[in-house]
Amino acid sequence: MYDLGMIRAKKRLGQVFLSNPAIAEAEAAHAIDKVVLELGPGPGILTAALCKNAKRVIAVEKDSLMCTLLKHNVKSSKLKLINKDFFKAAEEELELGSVDIMISNVPYNLSSKVIEWLGRHGMQAVLCLQKEFVDHMLAKPDTKDYSKLSVMASLMFRTTKIMNVPKGNFRPIPKVDSAIIYVKPKGVRMAERDMFLIGLIMQHKKKTVYNAILDSDSAIGVDRKKLAGMCNGIIHRDDRVFKLPPEEILAIAVQLGSLLE
Repeated sequence: MYDLGMIRAKKRLGQVFLSNPAIAEAEAAHAIDKVVLELGPGPGILTAALCKNAKRVIAVEKDSLMCTLLKHNVKSSKLKLINKDFFKAAEEELELGSVDIMISNVPYNLSSKVIEWLGRHGMQAVLCLQKEFVDHMLAKPDTKDYSKLSVMASLMFRTTKIMNVPKGNFRPIPKVDSAIIYVKPKGVRMAERDMFLIGLIMQHKKKTVYNAILDSDSAIGVDRKKLAGMCNGIIHRDDRVFKLPPEEILAIAVQLGSLLE
């Protein structure tokens, strides 16, 4: 199909290319009879597998050179290729009204942005992501990987790990392993303010809820002394943040938001 060794990856775009067709086929097994949205197809190893199974594939690639290679490598009437920054493409151009699922080997530097986008649009997805990122998504309370990402992912999605993908399956070989997950939205729509406050609280996850809030005074924009008075009755006041489940952290953010109004 093509020699990945001849393709110069662009670090600024976070490019590494899947080289194992078996991995692409495993991902494409979730595309049968579906309209698929693919972000960052690169030279097209996953795209080719998707086109075999999917009803239609809408692939969005920012790199013009990759688009040229993909057109050469994948010739299918099922494929719509868009040469554009995914996050700047209009919903109509992406045909979101007809898309069933996103299937993508996501550039590592876009992982958080993609998860946020999926949450906003309520879209299911099969994603190949950096394994460490997936570990944080799946982390439970009172573990070292429990983070803002763990909380947000748990609140918005049901996440299933499909398989690990060792780094040798990519070219150029990255420094880290990857993992493939399936995410299904729970239908939860979170307010921007609540997401912001969850992020602040989780920055101080080893502290008590009360102290985590006080240490966020400058970001919240309220004098520390005044904030202390406002938050005397905050729920889970004396509990360590990292021991609380995502639902309780959301409840804290909602209560804090109402106190700040």
